[in-house]
Amino acid sequence: MKKLIVATGAVCLSAFLLSAQAYTGEELARDAKVSLKDARAIALKAFPGKITDEELEKEKGGSGLRYSFDIKGDKSTKTQEVGVDAVTGKVLENAPEGANPD
Repeated sequence: MKKLIVATGAVCLSAFLLSAQAYTGEELARDAKVSLKDARAIALKAFPGKITDEELEKEKGGSGLRYSFDIKGDKSTKTQEVGVDAVTGKVLENAPEGANPD
């Protein structure tokens, strides 16, 4: 019985961890030339901190496909939105999160 409880707990934890790593826009990933991992690195280089939200979306500018990251700054309490073109890797946006976040 103990083994069953431990196994069930491990499965639940694994499912939670996998879902926590998912991001909005996964269905668009096949069109991206830049991986999510590389886009994260580019965004954090542009604005160091902790990523609190991420998505892949179709949006005007650049190739029309971008990763959008909300990053809480290392040295401040503000949240910055950093957009990275999913085809070229170019930083398209690096500005404080607006009053109406996406």
